[in-house]
Amino acid sequence: MSDTVSRRSALRLLGGAIAVAAAATSGLTPPAHAAALDRQNPSMGPRVEGLVSKLTLDEKISLLHGATDPDSLGQAGYVPGVPRLSIPPLRLADGPAGVRVTRHATALPAPVLLASAFDPGLARRYGRVIGREGRALGQDVLLSPMVNLIRTPYGGRNFETFSEDPLLASDLVAAEIKGIQGEGLIATVKHFAMNNQEKDRMSIDVRVDERTMHEVELRGFAAAVAARTGAVMGAYNKVNGTFACENEKLLTGILREEWGFEGWVMTDWFAAHSTVAAITAGLDMEMPGGIHFDAALKKAVQDGSVPVRYVDRAVRRILAVMDRFGLLDGSVPPRPERDPKAGAAVALEVAKAGATLLRNEHHALPLTGAAARSIAVVGPTGALPFVSGGGSAHVVPDHADSPLDALTSRAGHGAHVSYALGEDLFGKTIPAGALSPAFPTEGQDVGAGRTWTYDGTLTAEDADEWTLVIHYSGERPKVLLDGEDLFPVLPGYGEYFSGGLVSAAPDGLAVRRKVLDLAKGAHTLQITAKGGDGGQLFRLRRITGATRAQDVAQAVKAARAAHSVVLFAYEDATEGLDRTTIALPGHQAPLIEAVTAANPRTTVVLNTSSSISMPWLHRTAAVLQMYYPGQEGAAATAAVLFGDCDPGGRLTQSFAADDAHHPVAGDPRRYPGVDGTEQYSEGIHAGYRWYDAEGVRPLFPFGHGLSYTSFSYDDLRVRRHKGGLDVSFSVRNTGRREGIEVAQVYVGPSPDLRLDQPVRVLGGYERLSLRAGERRRITVRVEQSTLSSWDVKRHRWVLGTGRRTVWIGASSRDLRLRTNAEVFA
Repeated sequence: MSDTVSRRSALRLLGGAIAVAAAATSGLTPPAHAAALDRQNPSMGPRVEGLVSKLTLDEKISLLHGATDPDSLGQAGYVPGVPRLSIPPLRLADGPAGVRVTRHATALPAPVLLASAFDPGLARRYGRVIGREGRALGQDVLLSPMVNLIRTPYGGRNFETFSEDPLLASDLVAAEIKGIQGEGLIATVKHFAMNNQEKDRMSIDVRVDERTMHEVELRGFAAAVAARTGAVMGAYNKVNGTFACENEKLLTGILREEWGFEGWVMTDWFAAHSTVAAITAGLDMEMPGGIHFDAALKKAVQDGSVPVRYVDRAVRRILAVMDRFGLLDGSVPPRPERDPKAGAAVALEVAKAGATLLRNEHHALPLTGAAARSIAVVGPTGALPFVSGGGSAHVVPDHADSPLDALTSRAGHGAHVSYALGEDLFGKTIPAGALSPAFPTEGQDVGAGRTWTYDGTLTAEDADEWTLVIHYSGERPKVLLDGEDLFPVLPGYGEYFSGGLVSAAPDGLAVRRKVLDLAKGAHTLQITAKGGDGGQLFRLRRITGATRAQDVAQAVKAARAAHSVVLFAYEDATEGLDRTTIALPGHQAPLIEAVTAANPRTTVVLNTSSSISMPWLHRTAAVLQMYYPGQEGAAATAAVLFGDCDPGGRLTQSFAADDAHHPVAGDPRRYPGVDGTEQYSEGIHAGYRWYDAEGVRPLFPFGHGLSYTSFSYDDLRVRRHKGGLDVSFSVRNTGRREGIEVAQVYVGPSPDLRLDQPVRVLGGYERLSLRAGERRRITVRVEQSTLSSWDVKRHRWVLGTGRRTVWIGASSRDLRLRTNAEVFA
């Protein structure tokens, strides 16, 4: 947008465009005054206007949808340029935790682990790593960050986003975008909007009131727009009856009119549902192809269904962002080289900063003395590095050490570190006697162009739960047991969303599993495996009650023989799938029960995507939440366990005690929806606000996290500042070692607003590093926006005046100081 055009003028002109859009959608002739205003569509600058005037209709439309990249690096999307006018192509890569292409990139910790540091400065450095690497790897647009709130603990992509709290999410998304775009890579905030689950994500209709939208879900998107994100990605779901990618209220009314967004809006992949409705509502680009915005759009322009001004508007928005980043005039800086060493340093810093110590009985951690010299490591993710979740978050890391190797190295010479599997992920050899006729299940080669078949029986000695596991290098073999296809190919993109850990064996073969109850006796087994063009190798394995018992027995034996135990537990989340429970998957809970019974000096390290229930908690000595810690996760975990650094993370989401006690529990209308419709009936009481409103005690509250030292708070004072509050207090490290504290400010409801309000909301926070005995006075500003509520009658924010309670604490439930403050308009 030209600097000579004021935002107010631009919004007025856009208002005219909306009127024209509504008329075009309905098939009516737009009123003359609306058409006149639309013709005054504000200039995007002479370079952009010059290009728009020279582009043919076909060339314009080619910029509004994705295509096949002739030189793909395995990125998610590609938009061809217009060579005759020197408009370059755009390459778009996924990147919530690093750049997802087929080449190596820094695998950063998951965003939820970044958020746990409560440090916008660190979020900006995180963004800078992705921004530099994206450009170094030939990309122009990053399809990240994600700022949808953690609304349900079952959300399959909770690890890709930041928090259940809108203030924290807003701060972090703005900082990360500034880091990404500061390196010359265009950021895309997603998924706009109300995209808080994977279950039925392509069709679910989210019904949400105006106040809840603005006060909860939309605040992070507004912060991203204020940080000048170049692009916004529309969500799959419907919002109040209309698909998000053709929702005029969202795309024009809120995004552009209320917030003044100046970039472009693209669909999520295959999220477009129309041509006329979408482009007139404010959608600019369809990805990854052109089902609705290619030939169908051209036809709509030619028959008058879509006035060409809407095509020009979308083209202007895209070109304006490209121009801002120097892509149109050649002023874009040369692509840098990757700096893997610098990326690894930030990855390590983030993993240590976000490491969240949930429990630490009798100072079990850090590991010192005998506890550091005799350690049993238990669990599959103790020996396998758990780098990232599945789906678009997957990154090809430069390297990734296993926690076992990192702990062994850190324990040093003279220490004894043993290992026991405990929970089998990839199966064990099927005994030859169980198959008739026998075949080499551990390595069946199928030549190129050949088909290998098997028709026999599998015999179970006893009735038992079996998990059949297939490993394969080519097209997945078809396996029928008693006529049931055990490993069917999932429809659509579901086939590719299978987790970041459990979907691949250590040697790289793809893996699928099927759990079933087998009756004693013989079962028909038929296998068809095709070699394809290059041939393939496949294995068929099993896990049974007997093999599980052996694994647990070995873990118990190792635990008894060691002074201390570090047990790694996992939960493998992915885009496209929600969890069905917050309990640990598989048989990990019984494993933890058995190991902790054998050795109470057991620390459980969690590599999980989101909150989990812990019925075994009281048996443990310590619990350390590491989420998905990226390529440096093993080193960071070892550093925290041995006390080389303080665990600096705090929970950005409440942990529920079980599946029956959280904001969407027991009400299918809230989640996952009924008859295709979902109600956000909790309203503004999201996350910890729900626990406070309902008087439910979480397992661990929002903001919780322990240090290896202790802190005290005193001398609380509050003064007004431009409609907000400056909250000053002192924090002192009362322990014997340096440590990290995240001081949190919470604010109570306004007595002057006749609205349902939260018991308290996060008003601000500050991350502190204090030496032993050090005392520091800090001031945390609570902005006017945090003290305001959305007025649905006036459709705007109103300040919550009057006498309001202010708390200072170490979590939403650990509140140390309290006072009252008057808020004036």
